[in-house]
Amino acid sequence: MKINILLPYKEKFDENKASSVSITVKNNLSHSIFLNQIRIYGQYVEKPLFKDNFIGFKHSILSFKSKNKFLAHKMMKTISHDVDQPQLIEVHNRPYLIDQITKGNHHFVTLFLHNDPQQMKGSRSIKDRENLLKKCTAIFCVSEYIKGLYLEGISKNTHKVHVLYNGVNKKLKEFPKKKKEILFVGRLVPEKGAHFYVKALRLLAINFPEWKFGLIGSHRLGYNENKNSYAIQVINDFKKIGIQAKFFGFKNNEFVQEKMKTASIIVIPSIWQEPFGLVAAEAMSNGICIIASKVGGIPEILDNKGILIKNINHKKLLESLVDLIKDNKKRECFQKKAWKDFKFTSINSSKQLDNFRKIIFQNF
Repeated sequence: MKINILLPYKEKFDENKASSVSITVKNNLSHSIFLNQIRIYGQYVEKPLFKDNFIGFKHSILSFKSKNKFLAHKMMKTISHDVDQPQLIEVHNRPYLIDQITKGNHHFVTLFLHNDPQQMKGSRSIKDRENLLKKCTAIFCVSEYIKGLYLEGISKNTHKVHVLYNGVNKKLKEFPKKKKEILFVGRLVPEKGAHFYVKALRLLAINFPEWKFGLIGSHRLGYNENKNSYAIQVINDFKKIGIQAKFFGFKNNEFVQEKMKTASIIVIPSIWQEPFGLVAAEAMSNGICIIASKVGGIPEILDNKGILIKNINHKKLLESLVDLIKDNKKRECFQKKAWKDFKFTSINSSKQLDNFRKIIFQNF
């Protein structure tokens, strides 16, 4: 049986520009027993991950459909030419496409939610979410937090909703040697709280000259043009710290992993309700001491293996950073806690997803 994965059009399933959804799909594919049966549909890219499995399309200016509906249409047209019927279709983060995809066919459809369903077109209302439960074989949420939001006000077909945590490739066999370095990794937008990080560092740096600070990210994933006023202000303020501070801009996941391997502390000062917190999971797999906002799904990921700050601001962040810098044992304890018995591996996630696929295939 064939499996078709539909990515949001804005996602770039590319070696150098992949963001969280693409990285999660890539990590699961790395260990899936169904790899040879899987096709991934997305926006055309020059250097696709899993190029033998990827089918990319360029949105035509002549198309009257939105980019995501155009992509869904192209996928369904491709599937219709196959002798192998029915098939499994896995839709990521675009619930409003389910009606289009399920209309007039007998394919099995599952939906993967990486964000708050109550804020997404096609799943905002209870009626929308009940409709999805009728049409989908299963719905996967990246955290218990997201699952709770989906099921709010719903009492029927709740057994169809599952938690599937994002998986991370844990590459390191031994605990890495750490440098006196602190990182921020993420988009330079207000909801990610980069300004708290920079403001805390400007007060911190002068008292700890032996420590280095990194800022990895840009306003828009995959690009290094920072024309947004918020991003410009954050970058300029960060550079004023001096030689201790290094702005890297947007970097691919391989670069980020290398920096995480040697950094001692990472700061995740999000203001919005993070659905999962992929940066936190990746940091844990590299044995970093984590300071994060107590929001969304992040507490599920850290599980007492990092420092959580409620209603974060630069003063609270500064206090935690100073404490960790001064207390080597405490810092190393959190690093080892994050590293030990790390459960958010792509092997675990892929195995869990494949087991769900097996159950669905039994009903074909």
